[in-house]
Amino acid sequence: MFRLIWTLSVRTRDYLHRYMPSNRLLAGIRTRRGLKWGIPAMLVALPYILIASICFGSAADGGPGWLHLIVLWACWNALKFIIMGPLSVALLIRARLREATVRRHQRHDSRVEASLREPALRV
Repeated sequence: MFRLIWTLSVRTRDYLHRYMPSNRLLAGIRTRRGLKWGIPAMLVALPYILIASICFGSAADGGPGWLHLIVLWACWNALKFIIMGPLSVALLIRARLREATVRRHQRHDSRVEASLREPALRV
């Protein structure tokens, strides 16, 4: 039974991760090239907040109850984009620090190799 639940949850996650536009956009932002778009992508949360507000108001005024599901969906997606902004900045800083460390080690290694190639001075 546990295995069935586990398999079902993994397949559901894979499906949602692969085919939902917000998840695909967030996956693109998590790449090294996409990290710079994290802060501007926070603006994508605004339409989701607007959708949640409209549906919540409509459901509160006697609309159908299934509008609450849309409110939950919109709030969840807005939260994902709001969190991704600061997270992408932190990931970008970490990536740039790693790249700087690699460049520094490469420069140091090239200097060591160059000094080994120079002929020794004879007195």
